[in-house]
Amino acid sequence: MPDPASRGLSRRQLLLGGAAAGAGAAAAIGADAVARVVAAPAATPAEVLHGDAVVPFHGRHQAALAVTPQAHATLVALDLLDATDADGLRRMLRILSDDAARLTSGEAALADSEPELALVPARLTVTIGVGPRLVARAGKEVPAWLAPLPAFAIDRLEDAWSGGDLLLEVAADDPLTIAHAQRMLLKGSRSFAAVRWVQSGFRRSRGAERQGTTMRNLFGQVDGTVNPQPGTADFDRLVWIREGWLAGGTSLVVRRIRMDLDRWDRLDRPGREQSVGRTLANGAPLTGSWERDEPDFAALTPIGFPVIPEFSHLRRARSDDTSQRFHRRAFNYDEAPTAGSVSESGMIFTAVQADPLAQFVPIQQRLSDLDLLNEWTTPIGSAVFAILPGCEPGGFVGETLLA
Repeated sequence: MPDPASRGLSRRQLLLGGAAAGAGAAAAIGADAVARVVAAPAATPAEVLHGDAVVPFHGRHQAALAVTPQAHATLVALDLLDATDADGLRRMLRILSDDAARLTSGEAALADSEPELALVPARLTVTIGVGPRLVARAGKEVPAWLAPLPAFAIDRLEDAWSGGDLLLEVAADDPLTIAHAQRMLLKGSRSFAAVRWVQSGFRRSRGAERQGTTMRNLFGQVDGTVNPQPGTADFDRLVWIREGWLAGGTSLVVRRIRMDLDRWDRLDRPGREQSVGRTLANGAPLTGSWERDEPDFAALTPIGFPVIPEFSHLRRARSDDTSQRFHRRAFNYDEAPTAGSVSESGMIFTAVQADPLAQFVPIQQRLSDLDLLNEWTTPIGSAVFAILPGCEPGGFVGETLLA
């Protein structure tokens, strides 16, 4: 599904347009307001702006999963307050849905004390997910997969990045837009839930590379070459749930993966490429020339070793079972380093699929067993959420959960 185009005449353009309001407008809305409008600089003809781009909130599915990932994302997990019952859940989800619909369209949320910050949606999306405790409190049967993932030998999970009853993923091409939307959503939910953790990540800025370019992680790797694409039958089959109260929804696995860049720096380039199974220059498999060439796992070196090693990430992540796939949406993180290190960096990895136990877990188990990248990566956070179906105007995300 292509990204929505910018609107022809937006609220931002009307409010921040130019001096055309004139003296009559000054009499109608006040000289001070007009002074602010006149002072706003107009974009030059050569300047390309993306701030007015809108991703519609309403629809059968929540919108973020069907668009090219934005440049920035913040994931917030919350825990329900003890007093929040099914009726409280209904009120909370109505408030969140209404605020999200307004903010994603470039309108201020109700009781927004900084409405000017809402005028630049920049492809803002708000995704609402729920954990097992919230589903149980709503009175619905909890799916078997909506639980902590099985323990993997490589995990070093921390409570600070794991679990949660409610997930809000706020993503946009502008970090100020995200900060404001996040604040409005948390103000709307604070009577019902308290923040458990917050994780923020980034990709290349919009326009920095050609559309369709595969992202790179902070190891320098091309990351996510083989990924089911929204709008295809393959994506629909792997991602959407078709029955029950989650019909039109899906699941989201969140994994916070620390990358030891300080130790990665000590590995030479051939060693890095052997670990990944791809060239760093353009992401081609070691048996190919271009990123999307199909890897040849049977190819051998002149002395009889596999060209793509058994322990490489590429080989371990592949399965002959085509149902063992998912849609990945990852963001890098880079935070203040601890004493004695150069970096505290990694990836907020999210996997979207209809059933994590059948799709995500088998792949993760193979990676845990023998992926050489485990020498430099450590999962430190993990959570599983049910991503609720979308809603139509006048409705709210969570209607089927609370029906």
